[in-house]
Amino acid sequence: MDIKIHRLDGLSASHLRAWHRVMDESPEYANPFLAPEFAIGIGRYRGGARVAVLHENGEAVGFFPYERNSFGVGQAIGLGLSDCQALVHRPGVTWDTQELLRACGLSIFEFDHLVEEQKPFGRYVTGRFASPVVDLEHSDRSYPEWLRGAYPGLAKTTLKKERRIGRDVGDIRFVFDERDPRLLRRLMQWKSAQYRRTGRMDRFARSWIVDLVDHLFHVRDEHFTGVLSVLYAGDRPVAAHFGPRSRTVLAAWFTAYDPEFHRYSPGLMMHLRIAEAAGRHGVTLMDLGRGDKEYKDWLKTRELRVGEGFAARPHPVAAAHRLWRRPVRGLRNTVLAHSALRQPADRLLKTVGTLRTSGPASSGKAEPRTR
Repeated sequence: MDIKIHRLDGLSASHLRAWHRVMDESPEYANPFLAPEFAIGIGRYRGGARVAVLHENGEAVGFFPYERNSFGVGQAIGLGLSDCQALVHRPGVTWDTQELLRACGLSIFEFDHLVEEQKPFGRYVTGRFASPVVDLEHSDRSYPEWLRGAYPGLAKTTLKKERRIGRDVGDIRFVFDERDPRLLRRLMQWKSAQYRRTGRMDRFARSWIVDLVDHLFHVRDEHFTGVLSVLYAGDRPVAAHFGPRSRTVLAAWFTAYDPEFHRYSPGLMMHLRIAEAAGRHGVTLMDLGRGDKEYKDWLKTRELRVGEGFAARPHPVAAAHRLWRRPVRGLRNTVLAHSALRQPADRLLKTVGTLRTSGPASSGKAEPRTR
């Protein structure tokens, strides 16, 4: 196996065609987070982003995007943002993980959403987790008819709430692919406020993530498109979602709503509308991402498995990084796996969020920069 390292902005048109062909040949790699457009987007704002291109007989047969710091510590491209990670390769291609790490100059490689099919990484996986998905079918039925057929248990309650918000605010209107960038900024403001309110790290306080989302919003390609969906009540936007899609897979990524309308469950309405519309637009799978959420249990049709772990070479930097990161991940996974721990942790984070957003220091705080 011949391995060559490239900057993401240095990939040729033939590389991109080969990468797209690999995605088309293997359903496991159809996820938009595995597309070159996502990796290139990360590379615009993260200096250590690279891709290893695997060649057999002079032909590009595999692509391994990653990020590397100056100490040789590596991570999956977009770790913390990406819900699907893999070495994307043609069927039948295999590789030696130690050889791959040496070629990339990595002492260790961290991942948390690794595609289960990645057998050469298997011995480095420290945990496997459910990642719920929704299988979608094209339907010519109206939205209420589709909803009653696909989710009979949710249909009555959801349609009742849609009628109620229609009476109180204005008729429900849904746009699957909204192109107004002002609505993308509104979504980021809602999400940023939600992060602070619930005590979570505010991703949109990081300018590079804002810039990345803005960049992906403008990507329009048959293999990758940034899709902004907006739910309106009358002329007023009440919920929005932004996520990438490939030819056949839509990734659920950032969803938020105007908290003034929380009693109508606009987030659930949004996901249901997206699922119905995505099926009509050629999407066959909606990936909800790893994590236990009630709405995911309601919507999922099945679960994929993703892996978490550290692929490493014998090296003191690798040992130190694993010693630092593994206990943190282990504690987080333990809390998330047990409701008796997760619920008190959520309450504590919300209390911290309340203090953060209502304290004197934050009373005049402006929304984060979202351009």
